[in-house]
Amino acid sequence: MKKLLSFTFAVIMLMALSGCAKKQEVEELQPITLESLGAANTPAQVTPDLKAQEVNVPPAPVVTTSAKELMPLPPQGPYKPTDIEIQTALKNAGFYAGNIDGKIGPKSKKAIEDFQSANGLKVDGKVGAKTWEALAKYLNIASSSGKR
Repeated sequence: MKKLLSFTFAVIMLMALSGCAKKQEVEELQPITLESLGAANTPAQVTPDLKAQEVNVPPAPVVTTSAKELMPLPPQGPYKPTDIEIQTALKNAGFYAGNIDGKIGPKSKKAIEDFQSANGLKVDGKVGAKTWEALAKYLNIASSSGKR
């Protein structure tokens, strides 16, 4: 019990110290001029006794973004159809007569191979990018033509 209380206390303290502090206002940025660039590129004078000099550096501005401003990343690679989409497209194309159950079994695999063969694709029984490009046309044919 003591360990649990100690751990809880430590977590609360870390939260209080890391992110719960009052946020500073962001100062308005000033435009960069040639004069300010020239002053920034001037080397600091080194004193003979090698004592450290004070440098007045303003704090970096705090930039915050809300979750609304973040955009999701697009999916990586080509679209990967679901097994139900594959079976539905094969059925609409006339290559699959089984039930649309979302499981690619022997009947579905045979239908994929037949479709690939009929469309001049590499016959491997897998729905890759090229096979799906040819098969996707048949996905919504039954619903768009009024057939059910």
